Amino acid sequence: MHVEKVSYKNLVQITVVGDMYIPKSLDTSKKYPTIVVEHPFGDIKEQTSGLYAQKMAERGFITVAFDASHYGESGGEPRHIEVPGTRVEDFSAAVDFLSNHPLVDPERIGVIGICGGGGYSVSAAQIDHRMKAVATISMYD
Repeated sequence: MHVEKVSYKNLVQITVVGDMYIPKSLDTSKKYPTIVVEHPFGDIKEQTSGLYAQKMAERGFITVAFDASHYGESGGEPRHIEVPGTRVEDFSAAVDFLSNHPLVDPERIGVIGICGGGGYSVSAAQIDHRMKAVATISMYD
């Protein structure tokens, strides 16, 4: 698979940084289902969410694992702080970005939230109906 560093601004103008996993066998003239993967509290994209994103990409999905605002390579001050509204917005910002990507079918974008990210994924999907599927792993809210 091909891994591409991506970044985009969320609604509060924080730069969110992610890793986009693209299966090598894709036909670039088509659009594909895509999954946004959010990490647990205190985690970063190179850990749990990155592993889930890689495994789903191995199954043919385009995936993006991102660092939530205030964590990892993403912006936001102070660092290592939970701002629930911003964490929820990070999901919608990812969908904004992906909806304009040439390989992504904007009608088939789903989200996976892990631990604390699971609670945020459910909240995000409740208000952003562009997210067509939600899965949580060890959800904590």
